[in-house]
Amino acid sequence: MCRHLARLGPPVTLAELILDPPHSLYRQSWQPGHQRHGTVNADGFGIGWYPPDGEPPLRYRRSVPIWADSNLPDLARSLTGGAVLAAVRDATPGTSQDETACAPYRTGRWLFSHNGAVPDWRHLPDDLGALLPSAVLLGLEAHCDSAVLWALLHRRLADGEPPDEAVAATVLEIAAVRPTARLNLLLTDGLTIVASRWGDSLWYRSNGELSEVASEPADATPDWHEVPDRSLLLATRTAVRHTPLTPAERTLTA
Repeated sequence: MCRHLARLGPPVTLAELILDPPHSLYRQSWQPGHQRHGTVNADGFGIGWYPPDGEPPLRYRRSVPIWADSNLPDLARSLTGGAVLAAVRDATPGTSQDETACAPYRTGRWLFSHNGAVPDWRHLPDDLGALLPSAVLLGLEAHCDSAVLWALLHRRLADGEPPDEAVAATVLEIAAVRPTARLNLLLTDGLTIVASRWGDSLWYRSNGELSEVASEPADATPDWHEVPDRSLLLATRTAVRHTPLTPAERTLTA
């Protein structure tokens, strides 16, 4: 499993978001409070953020534990972002151990993270009947379940599906052929956040100026709200809505 977060709001330093809170993502790498599978997220980390000039997102990823990167504190205090996606990794057995397997994955303006695990992920495209071009499969950024999930999800986005519908359809299709899969997905284009809760924890807070979605709260303030399991969440900078994630028609609720 992993821990991840995404934020939309006024610019802050990456340190203010990832290092400084009392139960920050940094701390969750060795002491998660709500993680259901695994105990330590020491198989790497990644941070993606959107520059203020509208350029595509930038990334910083390492295959070492986040606490082992002595350069990160200075780097994180020198960089700012209003839209950020970050994750610490607990690798699925049998997957790549290098930094290419660390979220966030990036294509164009999209950043993506997966908190969970998919059994027998190598055969997933075949079992779904997904016609992914051989060039896509051969060009996967990493040898892991998250990279396959990103290829499947991005195919839908490239075909023009709205991001919330694409995430919902991806989760439900995979769950149908892998009932034990854990599929907490997190997606942003710097303007919206789409997240699924399917098998692990997910929380959010929103105050009209910022929205933050995370595997678990970064502090003990009462403005954090837990998302029910098997739910889809859609956030903008000013609002968050979520709905049950079922094949039936969904109505997003605040």
